[in-house]
Amino acid sequence: MDALPARPGCGRVQKEGPTVFTYRTVFVSDVHLGFRGARAEEFAAFLKRIQCERIYLVGDIVDMWALRQRWTWPATHNQVVRRLLKLAKRGTKVIYVPGNHDDSLRPYAGLDLAGIRVAKQAVHRLADGRQLLVCHGDEYDLVVQHSRLLSLLGTWAYDHLVELNRLVNGARALVGLGRWSFSQAIKKKVKGACTFISKFEEVLVEEAKRRSLDGVVCGHIHEPRAELRADGLIYANCGDWIERASALVEHVDGRLEIVDVEKMLRDLGWKPEATEDPEHLEHLDHPVHLITEELVHAK
Repeated sequence: MDALPARPGCGRVQKEGPTVFTYRTVFVSDVHLGFRGARAEEFAAFLKRIQCERIYLVGDIVDMWALRQRWTWPATHNQVVRRLLKLAKRGTKVIYVPGNHDDSLRPYAGLDLAGIRVAKQAVHRLADGRQLLVCHGDEYDLVVQHSRLLSLLGTWAYDHLVELNRLVNGARALVGLGRWSFSQAIKKKVKGACTFISKFEEVLVEEAKRRSLDGVVCGHIHEPRAELRADGLIYANCGDWIERASALVEHVDGRLEIVDVEKMLRDLGWKPEATEDPEHLEHLDHPVHLITEELVHAK
């Protein structure tokens, strides 16, 4: 099976105010808050329009590498954190599995931070009983593990490509054209990139198999997929919030689906607006950006 789709309209509820989408579980990765290319407005809008039992933050939610180089934390990034905290306060279980860009959080595994539980990895049980390994994936990326300098150079090149892409997409929007991604085009053209993605999937699925699990949910490589493989194991990647706006969701019957959040919001008539219904949380001892800054410099 190439994908695990949902029935049209499944999980959509119209209520007073914005349309709400109901899921059993939501998985998101690679939001990269603190990086100027992060699509925080869309992520905040998505969080406002979902109801679920659990949210897994599958790594690189906060880009601490970028923040250490240049502090960038606009109001929209605060809005994302506030909405996550608000969901946790209302009973949604929020599990944060750090990645390589927010690895400063890994020493906090096992702790509860304002209602968000930090875990190095997790095992999620689907509604139909299948169990999935939840990890960012950088643990199984040899470049990240054994050549941090090469990894940092790659990140620097990618960040500049995203910045250039922002300018190009700004120009395209002026003439009524949709978004276009340099990095996605390069990945499709470069054989080495395709080979890396394939090997990344195989290594992760083998790890799930070694643990007698039914598959894996990951992030890291910014390539959304939800696939039941020929060997009966599930490979699911949440995608990202830089090149696109995507999430992996579990429906009430255990089915998995990649959600194109950009299209979802467009169909609802939503447009980016940084000041959309700002929320205020009680009982926060410090502003959100100060808490984040403490974590960035924790090591």
